[in-house]
Amino acid sequence: MSEVAYRSHVRLERVKGPLRRAWLPAESEPVLFGVHGAIAEHYKVPPDVAEAHATTLDYIVAAAGG
Repeated sequence: MSEVAYRSHVRLERVKGPLRRAWLPAESEPVLFGVHGAIAEHYKVPPDVAEAHATTLDYIVAAAGG
């Protein structure tokens, strides 16, 4: 079996409700993940629970090239 080529070291912190703060490699500031629009509606997250932020799904789609 081959050796691991890369292991990502990420730290996550739940802020409030669906809002999470993530410290990612090569980023000087933490990245915020949350919900917005139709995703917030789907999970029945009231607007007063957390401000809108990109979801982890948004980041996956962007990483895959759109």
